[in-house]
Amino acid sequence: MGELQTLGYGQVAVAACLVLVNAAISLWLGLRIERSLLWASARTVVQLLLVGLILEWVFRLDRWEGVLGIAAVMTLIAGFTAAGRNERRYRGIGFNTIVSVWASSWLVTGFALLLVLRAGGGEMAWYGPQYAIPLLGMILGNTLNGITVGLNAFTEAVSGRRPEVEGALAVGATRWEAARPAVRHAVRLGMMPIINSMLVVGIVSLPGMMTGQILSGTPPIEAVKYQIVIMFLIASGTAIGTTSAVLLSYLRLFTPEHRFESRRLRRVE
Repeated sequence: MGELQTLGYGQVAVAACLVLVNAAISLWLGLRIERSLLWASARTVVQLLLVGLILEWVFRLDRWEGVLGIAAVMTLIAGFTAAGRNERRYRGIGFNTIVSVWASSWLVTGFALLLVLRAGGGEMAWYGPQYAIPLLGMILGNTLNGITVGLNAFTEAVSGRRPEVEGALAVGATRWEAARPAVRHAVRLGMMPIINSMLVVGIVSLPGMMTGQILSGTPPIEAVKYQIVIMFLIASGTAIGTTSAVLLSYLRLFTPEHRFESRRLRRVE
C-alpha cells in the first residue's frame, strides 16, 4: 500500500476550477445561482482551512477540554442550522433542534468511543481527537439532514391537514391520535435518506471515510469495517435525532388540553 499523496495548493486550485462548470450551467440555463455557487465555494475553502488549522492545534493539545469545546461549537451550529432550514417555524424551534441534535449525536458518539472502539482493548483515551471529532462530525451532518427533512414534513403536514386535525380533535380524539399520522410521516421521511444510502453503499457509492482511508494506505477490509460501524452510528443518530425533534415539535404545537395551536406556526421565506 502506498502512502497518500500530498496535495499542494496549486493542485487544490486546479480542482476548484471545476466550480466554473456549475457556474456555466447556471448562466446557460438562467438559473441565477452562479453568485451563490461562487459564494458557497469561497466559504467552503475558508471554513475548511480554518477547521484544518484548529484541528491541528487540538490534535497537538490532545486534552479533553479542547475536544469538548470543538464538539460543543459543532453541535450548536448544527442545531441552529437545522432550525433555520425549516420553512415553517414556531417559538422554541431552535431550542428543540439543539436538544435533539445534542442528545442524539453525543449519545451515539459516546457509545462508539466508549464501547465500540475500546472494545478491542486499545489504550485510546475516550476524548481522542483523531476519532471523537470526525465521528461526531459525520453523525452531526447526517442527523442535521434527517431533522431538517422530518421537521419540514411534520410542520407541512399539520398545516396542510389543519381541518382534518382540528376535526379529529373536535370529535374527541386525543392530541396524539390527531397528530400521529403526521408524526409517522415525518419520521419516516427523515430516516429515508440514510436508509437509501445503506441500501446502495459499496455498490453504487463508496463513502468518503472509506475512500479516504483507502487513499491513505489502509487495507480495504479494515476501511470496510470502519465504514460499517459508521453507517450504523449514522443510522442510529439520525433516527434518534429525527424522532426527538418531531416529538418535541408535536408537544409545542399540541397542548395537554388536546388543542392544535396552529397560530404558533409561521411561514418564513
